[in-house]
Amino acid sequence: MTEYPIFVFTALLILVYGLFSKALEKSVITAPMVFVVIGIIASNFQIDELRQGIDAPLVKILAELTLVLVLFNDASTINLMELRKHRKLPVRLLLIGLPLTMVLGILIGIPLFPGVNIWVIALMAFILSPTDAALGQAVVTSKLVPEKIRQTINVESGLNDGIAFPPILICLAVLSHADAGNSGTSYWLLFTLRQFVFGPLIGGLIGWAGGYLVDKASSKGWMNSTFQSLSSIAIALLAFSLAETVEGNGFIAAFFAGMLLGTHNLKVRERLHEFGEAESQALVLFIFLLFGMMLVPFCYPYWDINAWVYALLSLTIIRMLPVAICLIGTKLPSVTIGFIGWFGPRGIASVLYLLLVIIELGIPGYERIISVIVLTVLLSIFLHGFTAVPFSKMLGKYFQ
Repeated sequence: MTEYPIFVFTALLILVYGLFSKALEKSVITAPMVFVVIGIIASNFQIDELRQGIDAPLVKILAELTLVLVLFNDASTINLMELRKHRKLPVRLLLIGLPLTMVLGILIGIPLFPGVNIWVIALMAFILSPTDAALGQAVVTSKLVPEKIRQTINVESGLNDGIAFPPILICLAVLSHADAGNSGTSYWLLFTLRQFVFGPLIGGLIGWAGGYLVDKASSKGWMNSTFQSLSSIAIALLAFSLAETVEGNGFIAAFFAGMLLGTHNLKVRERLHEFGEAESQALVLFIFLLFGMMLVPFCYPYWDINAWVYALLSLTIIRMLPVAICLIGTKLPSVTIGFIGWFGPRGIASVLYLLLVIIELGIPGYERIISVIVLTVLLSIFLHGFTAVPFSKMLGKYFQ
């Protein structure tokens, strides 16, 4: 018998879902829905390697690996030249809408969760600020949605997880300092500074140099297509590992490695993206399975009325109002602004950041915000998944 039956179960689930994946693209059923539901059902069965629950070493390793690949792949898919040409809407969403979402999330969280540390509320708001376009995949793939809108939603989703990460790190540093109580302020300030300086520098350098070398080796015929594809994972992990070695932040390094990837050969870059996307997708689906297996059952008892109110506001007012404000003056129809505002799903980035918080801070004392984040993501998986296809069709008819 295999030592890790959960891997067999996950592999079988991916294979079975994959057999019908093309047919399901036009339906309201998404892969995250399926994996979360099956995870919740499977939570009723005892799985040996997950007996430690959220603290299991397997969860920590997979969460960190998945976050590295997601950040790298999201950043590497953004064409900086194209972004400069069509930067108006994404820049507004990222530089105005995202900070407003964070601030509004904090302001609404304070009265809803009295007595909770302001830094804990801020951490919750920051974790729930990045979006995940994959939860409404039909929106960014449907030809019914104008290309400019699809590109805007996709670029925002690709970059806002990396932009939201530094504020999350600051909250983690402050809360870790408060919990430890034995390290001076100067230590934590220096530690945080190293995270934000060494991470981007090392990541950017590794991404540029690694991509440049892959380009050169490929153009001279030294490198075959298999290793061109594999280099995406190699560059991401190298950036992460080297940054962590010098106390920089490896996740920020992975993001900058992807953003500054020095590969300009379109065919080579396409291989890098396709392989990296496939590998990260497999890990993401496994994380959604674990989300249903462990996080949902653990958090269910903490879902009081305040948790439900905040979760629903997070998916509506906290997201949609900042979007409406930052798009003032763009002359977009109100229907389009509402569409962009609604399709800001909370997905894998929020789950991975939450797992990172659990790894760094533990669970005791943070049960409330953990449960709110899990509830918000769970609602988003189904609400945005169910509405992606019909809302895309409605928008398409509007522009006919």
